[in-house]
Amino acid sequence: MKKMKDDYKLTFIRGATTATGNSFKELEDAVVELIDELISRNNLLKENILSITFTTTKDLDVCFPASIARKCNGLDLVAFLDCQQMYVPNDVNYCIRIMAQVLLPPNISLKHPYLRGASKLRADRC
Repeated sequence: MKKMKDDYKLTFIRGATTATGNSFKELEDAVVELIDELISRNNLLKENILSITFTTTKDLDVCFPASIARKCNGLDLVAFLDCQQMYVPNDVNYCIRIMAQVLLPPNISLKHPYLRGASKLRADRC
């Protein structure tokens, strides 16, 4: 029997990845992989994902990551927001960061997905 959402707690999960370049296909591959890893690593039910905020480095300007995420199966009720990451010299290139607001059962160990070149941002969480 599925738990009621009243038993769940509001939780934030961070994550990041890098695209291999600034084309739609490269951004799409990175965004889809990041969302898939967010869901699978944390055993998320898609209906328990409330919102995802994306930030990108300034070298990614081909499209909005949220426009890609909206096309992912089962995420049509998720609120998405895109922002540009603050510019920091020597930051990771083609980087996409997320902060997902989700409902999870209590006492779940979070797994923050840091993939590809973004793994160096949080080696403690990879």
